[in-house]
Amino acid sequence: MSVVGILADDEDPMVSVMKVEKAPLETYADIGGLESQIQEIKEAVELPLAHPELYEDIGIKPPKGVILYGEPGTGKTLLAKAVANQTSATFLRVVGSELIQKYLGDGPKLVRELFRVADDLSPTIVFIDEIDAVGSKRYDSGSGGTREIQRTMLELLNQLDGFDERGDVKVIMATNRIESLDPALIRPGRIDRKIEFPLPDVVTKRHIFNIHTNKMTLSADVDLEKFVMSKDDLSGADIKAVCTEAGMLALRERRMKVCQDDFVKAKEKALYRKKGNTPEGLYL
Repeated sequence: MSVVGILADDEDPMVSVMKVEKAPLETYADIGGLESQIQEIKEAVELPLAHPELYEDIGIKPPKGVILYGEPGTGKTLLAKAVANQTSATFLRVVGSELIQKYLGDGPKLVRELFRVADDLSPTIVFIDEIDAVGSKRYDSGSGGTREIQRTMLELLNQLDGFDERGDVKVIMATNRIESLDPALIRPGRIDRKIEFPLPDVVTKRHIFNIHTNKMTLSADVDLEKFVMSKDDLSGADIKAVCTEAGMLALRERRMKVCQDDFVKAKEKALYRKKGNTPEGLYL
């Protein structure tokens, strides 16, 4: 009697870790603005899983996948969390860098395994964050590592639009740099909807400030309109950082109310960090 070999598990442990067991707490109500983006993702992802007959009645095939792109901090991952919260479908979350494996052939194998598990657990939403880690434009390279990343992307292209019917598996991708992605990855048929996330306008800024300050104890002198109407390019994440920092400054001085001065200092600090600590006027 001897052990000839050990049979592999039916499911790759790497893929089982990607499954989101506990639904995120974020909902659509936590997102300031982005009404059109929320509507588009609902039409492309939620509606086909809940009511596929609507698409059959009108005679079209529902979109296979969507890509969310825009500046950092504009709410791409937050919207994906809200989708995971709202839907009863299985949610698999992957970061692009997780698909880059150490050994030759492991990356493509993991992509195949991911979509096989998604098919078994369907209806499923696969969310691939930071897709530019594997989906950047192809070029001739002597580096084995680069070639392996490109093979992983080729397997991803095959899974998105191969001969196998994917059925109730929807793909959401997110990136800050859509211009660096391979055109084959984001062509219609693989990714049918491209949803842009711009920096918030005045109305959206006001909404985001209200979301983040509604549980804060503000003193009477706080005037959020001053920050809303300022010309600074504040993203949603920047506004959250300003509110948190203002609260921390009040906490440091053992005050139970956050005053206007805290918000002014917090905004200066957040913008200083955003500019990479480069003094204004250094490069003209």
